[in-house]
Amino acid sequence: MRHAADPRPLVAHVVFRFDVGGLENGVVNLINHMPSEAYRHAVISLTEITDFKRRIVRDDVSFIALAKPPGHTLWIYPQLWRLLRRLRPAIVHSRNLAALEVSVPAWAAGVPVRIHGEHGRDIGDLDGLNRKNQWLRRFYRPFVSHYIALSRDLEDYLTLRVGMPPARVAQIYNGVDVQRFHPLAQRQAIAGCPFTDPGCWLVGSVGRMQQVKDQTTLAQAFIRVLATFPELRKRLRLVMIGEGPLRAQAQAMLEEAGVAELAWLPGQRDDIAEILRGLDCFVLPSLAEGISNTILEAMASGLPVIATDVGGNAELIEAGRSGELVAVSDPQAMAEQIARYAQDAPQARAAGVAGRARVENEFSLQAMSRSYQNLYDRLLSARAGQVGGKALLHP
Repeated sequence: MRHAADPRPLVAHVVFRFDVGGLENGVVNLINHMPSEAYRHAVISLTEITDFKRRIVRDDVSFIALAKPPGHTLWIYPQLWRLLRRLRPAIVHSRNLAALEVSVPAWAAGVPVRIHGEHGRDIGDLDGLNRKNQWLRRFYRPFVSHYIALSRDLEDYLTLRVGMPPARVAQIYNGVDVQRFHPLAQRQAIAGCPFTDPGCWLVGSVGRMQQVKDQTTLAQAFIRVLATFPELRKRLRLVMIGEGPLRAQAQAMLEEAGVAELAWLPGQRDDIAEILRGLDCFVLPSLAEGISNTILEAMASGLPVIATDVGGNAELIEAGRSGELVAVSDPQAMAEQIARYAQDAPQARAAGVAGRARVENEFSLQAMSRSYQNLYDRLLSARAGQVGGKALLHP
């Protein structure tokens, strides 16, 4: 809550679950890099908050977990109303459909500004055509002051498909820490990785191993590369970082193909920046994306990137320059691009250099935090002016 001695307005960031993930990493980056004198912050998880919260380095952030079961449930509204009346935030900033329902108790609690961010799509609505999801967004529209879309693709979804007024939608890209994620002149060894021979060429991926991330397609592509280009068996290696149900499936595929000893799937790791500096190429096989933090981190690390042509991926990767885009669930096309980079080291390095330069110029954390702060400032100023003029922002 706002204390008499602390004039900074409070932003309450609401997510479904605060754990390892791109959306949650964006919250961490925003809180860590927004000037501390501008706003205070609280993180509210409708379900649980894990040790992931330790990535927030500020000591003035509060964390609240509500242990809510899945689904949109009305009974949690009084609990949220009481919480928001106690905290009295100036802004409630919810993210993705699973947290959108907080806009109603936030409105009822008198929160001046209610912002909702669209970060990407999940397995239940890969193409944004699900009419129920569109209807739910329209239902909550009267209670939301403004929307943030992380990509132009999501901006088009909100304005053209859902029907939000363009004036109420801002498009803000994720940023990446270019000091933490940076390239090295030579690839470094990854702690615990069995592939220490400098002659190896490591292709890898990082992310939650769940259906929407589709790491099994990468496993299939790796198997096809080795079958089509047997000479690469001596040096091509696969690294897949992350935990989830697809980890066992990918491992089983690799074992069945007889190439498990050429792949390393250690599960979840916290040293992602160091792992990326130990790769030669990054692959993202997702079925859907908003703006991928891992693509930005890989580009900042100087890696060529191969990714599926979904969501905002094409807004990050300059195909043919900093990486390549392939069709969804197409292991053959992915295999061909992996082989091309593995067989042409100068081209792979040039793509990595181009990606790093683009991140430095267009996707810094400073630019991202400035955009959010400017939007927060503008919406609060507009609300104050409307209240002073006896006008209402939205219900």
